[in-house]
Amino acid sequence: MEIERKFLVTDDSYKALATRSVRICQGYLTLNERCSVRVRIWDDKGFLTIKSKAIRGSFSRYEFEKEIAPEEAEQLLALALPGKVEKTRWLVPLEGGLVCEVDEFHGVNSGLVVAEIELQSEQQTYPKPAFLGEEVTFDSRYFNSYLSQHPYQTWTN
Repeated sequence: MEIERKFLVTDDSYKALATRSVRICQGYLTLNERCSVRVRIWDDKGFLTIKSKAIRGSFSRYEFEKEIAPEEAEQLLALALPGKVEKTRWLVPLEGGLVCEVDEFHGVNSGLVVAEIELQSEQQTYPKPAFLGEEVTFDSRYFNSYLSQHPYQTWTN
């Protein structure tokens, strides 16, 4: 199960706090009301991921991820639906062994910066760095799958 909270980011102070950043390119092989199937290249590694929709009334969802060869990921990306998501992920350590993953989007989603904190339970408390803004956990517009089909730069807000 994946349990995460998602926030808009108010400034770039996360960059000075990050211990690492990675480039990510991802595409979706399928998107439907039950699940998404994603292929991702994370620096020089490939991953295939299946995610369910969130369990009603919660922010928990099933996630299956398997590392695949980078060449396989490239081949699958070529088969993906139109609309790749490109971003830099900044990894910011938090108290209690947690990590805040800050995604700075590029291309047609540039201008958007979103942070996620993955938790062990929905009741778990977590530190809130100063760069975290409005919580958007339940706003599906900020899901990568949505952004792949409805780029941020086309939003009229």
